[in-house]
Amino acid sequence: MDFDRLFEKDKELRRRDFLKLTGALGGAMLLGNTGKVFAQAKKRISIATGGMGGVYFVIGGGIASILTKYTGVEAAAEVTSASVDNCKLIAAKKSDMAEIMADTGYDAYKGIGNFKGRPIPIRTLTFLYPNLMHVVTLEGKGIKKVADLKGKRVSTGSPGSGTEVIALRVLEAGGINHEKDIKKDRLGAGESAGALKDGKIDAYFWDGGVPTSSVLDLAASPGVKMVLIPQDDELIGKMVKKYGPMYYKSVIPKKVYTGIEHDIPVVVVGNLMVCHQDMDEKLAYNIVKTIFEHLKELAAIHKEALHINLKDGSGDKAVPYHKGAAKYFKEKGFNVLV
Repeated sequence: MDFDRLFEKDKELRRRDFLKLTGALGGAMLLGNTGKVFAQAKKRISIATGGMGGVYFVIGGGIASILTKYTGVEAAAEVTSASVDNCKLIAAKKSDMAEIMADTGYDAYKGIGNFKGRPIPIRTLTFLYPNLMHVVTLEGKGIKKVADLKGKRVSTGSPGSGTEVIALRVLEAGGINHEKDIKKDRLGAGESAGALKDGKIDAYFWDGGVPTSSVLDLAASPGVKMVLIPQDDELIGKMVKKYGPMYYKSVIPKKVYTGIEHDIPVVVVGNLMVCHQDMDEKLAYNIVKTIFEHLKELAAIHKEALHINLKDGSGDKAVPYHKGAAKYFKEKGFNVLV
């Protein structure tokens, strides 16, 4: 083995890493100033979000931006499969914060459902905004209600996503066995929209904020007449009876998507920003404080942030709050479950 060559290669790699680091620091590092620069390095935190076609990634990126701008951390949003996987990332401490759906969070905290026998020590930082269930199809598919999905090829959301969890529950409440009654694909928001447009599937589920960019793009595509399938009171009632009050009814407003001329009744579940129970209390406090102090900036990135408010932010009952978050809400006059 040529050790001299290996040594030189290692030196070159280290030199490249050094150049990358100095570049990332905007040239601030000088040979005689290395200790000072490293002393000023920010704490890095990661935010697990969702797929790039959904609202999680946009909102998560916005939160990362304001945390980096106004606190002593350097935050970055990560593309993930969303809720289920995000809970696992928190459990493994591979992500510091995560956006999840409240029903998935409840299951993770209790150690049931996808987390049976493996409870995860997650804690709520704040309630964010509601997720509305989009059941998307095209005109001419003969699909007017959830029960009409029987025999169709349907995408139920990407593996490890909260969309998949709630999609299977919607199908169940609609009288459909997802293992026998449909041809099932498991695609993310953007992939599902593309597959529907290309005729590869008949419908897909997407649970997210309104509007969602991938649904917007599909609705505005030339030659496409998108249809959103309503979920009636009976279906939502069955879900509440079996899985609890995390689910409730709302509407996707008319005209929010091209061609949607009437309000569409749908099942809703809240979104949470969560962390590990071991997060530093001061850091958790500062994160929540910064989010609420800069909601206007966040809303400029995505208007779902307009739904974020102190009353709802402190009102979740699915997952107990982190002590740092609880301290902030108490200062604002709201007591939360810890």
